[in-house]
Amino acid sequence: MSIILDSKIPSGPLEQKWSKHKMDSKLINPANKRKFSVIVVGSGLAGGAAAASLAELGYQVKCFCYQDSPRRAHSIAAQGGINAAKNYRNDGDSVRRLFYDTIKGGDFRSREANVYRLAEVSNSIIDQCVAQGVPFAREYGGLLDNRSFGGAQVSRTFYARGQTGQQLLIGCYQALEKEIKKGGVKMYPRTEMLDLVLVGGHAKGIVVRDLKTGEIGSHAADAVILATGGYGNVFFLSTNAMGCNVTATWRATRRGALFANPCFTQIHPTCIPVSGDYQSKLTLMSESLRNDGRIWVPKSPEVAAKLRAKQMSPNDVAEGDRDYFLERKYPSFGNLSPRDISSRAAKEACDEGRGVSSTGLGVYLDFRDAIQRFGEPTIRARYGNLFQMYEKIAGEDPYSLPMMIYPAVHYTMGGLWVDYNLMSNIPGLHVLGEANFSDHGANRLGASALMQGLADGYFVIPTTIANYLVGQKPGSVNTDLPEFKQTEAETRERISRMLSIQGKRTVDSFHRELGKIMWDECGMARSRAGLDGAIKRIAEIREEFWTPGQGVLIPGSGDSVNMELEKAGRVADFLEFGEMMCYDAREREESCGGHFRVEHQFTEADPEVQSGKTQAGEAKRHDESFSHVAAWEFKGAGNAPVLHKEALVYESVQASIRSYA
Repeated sequence: MSIILDSKIPSGPLEQKWSKHKMDSKLINPANKRKFSVIVVGSGLAGGAAAASLAELGYQVKCFCYQDSPRRAHSIAAQGGINAAKNYRNDGDSVRRLFYDTIKGGDFRSREANVYRLAEVSNSIIDQCVAQGVPFAREYGGLLDNRSFGGAQVSRTFYARGQTGQQLLIGCYQALEKEIKKGGVKMYPRTEMLDLVLVGGHAKGIVVRDLKTGEIGSHAADAVILATGGYGNVFFLSTNAMGCNVTATWRATRRGALFANPCFTQIHPTCIPVSGDYQSKLTLMSESLRNDGRIWVPKSPEVAAKLRAKQMSPNDVAEGDRDYFLERKYPSFGNLSPRDISSRAAKEACDEGRGVSSTGLGVYLDFRDAIQRFGEPTIRARYGNLFQMYEKIAGEDPYSLPMMIYPAVHYTMGGLWVDYNLMSNIPGLHVLGEANFSDHGANRLGASALMQGLADGYFVIPTTIANYLVGQKPGSVNTDLPEFKQTEAETRERISRMLSIQGKRTVDSFHRELGKIMWDECGMARSRAGLDGAIKRIAEIREEFWTPGQGVLIPGSGDSVNMELEKAGRVADFLEFGEMMCYDAREREESCGGHFRVEHQFTEADPEVQSGKTQAGEAKRHDESFSHVAAWEFKGAGNAPVLHKEALVYESVQASIRSYA
């Protein structure tokens, strides 16, 4: 059966699509809502908001997370802020400008209607969170304060010091706990989804493992929502929590869900550099620091060598010997250039031998000028917890010496394909937040992840899920059906097979090897030759992983707590998913946003460079061939996935060369 990608985008003017869609959407009366059950996998901002909102409406909700509490969802790690177009600064912001900045920031590779809806809903998110008691920073007069983030020339980012994700999650958690107390939500912590159950081609349940007892079980519902975050840990080293994984969305992919734009991963420019092979994760320093910090390297490789050898202090480098390369290359946006552009600029400086960390992979983020201008107490008030975190990790005082930063994997713009209702191509399977592909194109602007997660959970899915549920008979599916028994049996067999390998290598050794290949060949720069080699090598690693007596070694059993078994299942999925990422990156013969193919960049010979529209070395899109969503169909491990395309049609904006100069 051929797959038709129907985005279900409403007709009419862009500004009226969401209002029209809400009016045209089906309704379920309050008494009947109680008859429907919904499974929500994930309890971060998207999942927690969806579970709380749906329960408040009357639906019976089951919510699952592998953490010991929803409070430990990875949303808590977001630091810098959340975007909204309230224009409190009176600096020219509007819903239209937020929409355009997001489309442009994503390098014209996101769906226009979804992005406009996101911008439109953004203001309601702030009102909702203020009502929940989220302690946003305020100006002296009492209005909520704003700061700037990359890719925008207005101040639209609302923040709670450097703990915005944590404070938003606490607000969401309170709403969720209220519904748990009332009985509308049944919470299942320390429970990991291991497979999706289809009944008649519809998503009607999940198979889970209790991470305390090892028990395998099933849960049925009238619809399933995945809000399980991104897949950045396919690179092993990333800013994600170590438990973040692709398993839920990949299990859905194995059941027929299409995975869209997997090669669109974001490299964040402001991370603490790698210090050694012993590291298992990286630490993000908030993009908000780029409001007041200036990024530079020495102009001379010789000076950089002395800095790396600790033969001189960065404070001894004269102003004339410093290259503030973002301010030089992108004067309109400077240190607030978008993440993909800032990351590549840092890599170029280090590739020229001007990196300043001991590994040569690091640049300075310097607050000297801001401290002189505003005073240290002001900088402490703005960023104190972030400075403290840096000092504890790096062992240097960032008030007296510049921070060292370098790009690292942070966010994933790809995810399961969804339509305007946030439903995948599998009927009944809805996907929210970072787990879907819809809003960020090839590069997410800073402070838009929290915006999307809460928009999807609080405002979109409570309206759109009814369009599916009205066609379903509530409670018609239960776990006694053979489809549930079959999927449970397949899950048990897979676990048993992994435990029986009894090989010679640790799970982490496989994960680290995969991550290095992904970073080297599908990271900040990609090439056809490198991706060809990566696809071949990943298949070899996967075969070794599953080879009895030689592959992975998982101590213990599956009958109790076994973290190595948990990790092994996730790495096994990464070993399949990473191959699809490389196929996607190889097929997309262009550069856009976070996807930089070295064969496709502007050169001095291009008329666009000669006319001053862009610079040599910038990403070169090919809109005539690649203005589409690449949605991949899994065809079995070791087989090439099949590509399906959704054309991106822009009615309100015109795709152009993305210039921040």
